[in-house]
Amino acid sequence: MPRASIGVIGGSGLYNMEGMNDVEEIAIHTPFGDPSDVIIVGKVEGVSMAFLPRHGRGHRISPTEIPVRANIWALKSLGVEWLIAVSAVGSLREHIAPRDLVIPDQLFDRTKSRVNSFFEGGIVVHCPFADPFCSTLSHLLLESARELGDVKVHEGGTYVCMEGPLFSTRAESHTYRSWGMDIIGMTALPEAKLAREAELCYATVACATDYDCWHESEESVTVELVLSNLSANVANAQRILRSVARKIPADRSANTCSCPSVLATSIQTDRSKIPAEVKEKYSLLIGKYIS
Repeated sequence: MPRASIGVIGGSGLYNMEGMNDVEEIAIHTPFGDPSDVIIVGKVEGVSMAFLPRHGRGHRISPTEIPVRANIWALKSLGVEWLIAVSAVGSLREHIAPRDLVIPDQLFDRTKSRVNSFFEGGIVVHCPFADPFCSTLSHLLLESARELGDVKVHEGGTYVCMEGPLFSTRAESHTYRSWGMDIIGMTALPEAKLAREAELCYATVACATDYDCWHESEESVTVELVLSNLSANVANAQRILRSVARKIPADRSANTCSCPSVLATSIQTDRSKIPAEVKEKYSLLIGKYIS
C-alpha cells in the first residue's frame, strides 16, 4: 500500500487534487467504518500526498454525517503526519471579504450531534486542545499563501463551528460576532479534535465565501453564492497546497509543536485496566505507548 506523510482533506468545491502524478486510489476500511470516499495517493511537486474529499465526490455527505473518525484513521494508517484541511466558511468580520483566505488559530465548538473522540469502551484520553491548530503547519500555509502575491490571506482568527446543514439565523450570526468570532463553518470539528488524538499536525485553509447573514447590505447566503465564490478560491487553495508540499519537513522531530507526542501524557486510564481488545483496537494510535 502506498504511503504519504502529507494529507489533504478537501471541502466544498475541492474534490480532487490538480497536479498530482502517479495517482492511485485506495479504499480503506477502518474500525469506524468507511471514510467519505476512496483516498487518492500520488505525487505533488515530487512529494507523496494523500487526498480525501470530505463530503465525498459529488458532495454526497452532509456536515453532520461526515465519518470523521474513519477519515482521520484512514489517513493515519497511510502514514499521514501533516494534515491540511480546506474548508468553506462565512465571514463574521467586515475586513474578511468573500474570496479572502484565513489561516485560523482558534476554534469554538457549537456542534451538538457529533462524536468528538476515538476513545471509548474502557480507555479515557484527555488531550490538551488549548491551541487546536498546529502552529508549525499554519505558519507554512500562511507563508505559502503570501508568496502567491495576488491572494488576500488573514493570519489567525477564531473559527466557530456550527452544526448545520442549515445556515445561521440572524440572531446567531450577530451573537457570534459579539462573542468575537471571525469566521463560521460546519466541518472543522470534530475533525481538529480527532486529528489531535491521532497526533497529526493539523491546520486549516479557510475560504471565505460570504458574509453569513449579519451583513445587512449583502445578499442572502445561498448555495449558489457560496459555490460561486468558493470556485474562485479553489484554484488558490490548490496553488497553496502545491507550494506548501515543498516546504513541509520530511522529519517532524525538529518541530516545536507537541502534536507528534501529545498522547504520551494524555492517556488517563491505568494501563493494567485497559482491556486487551481495546489495546488492539487502538494500536494504530497508542501502540507506541501501550504494549
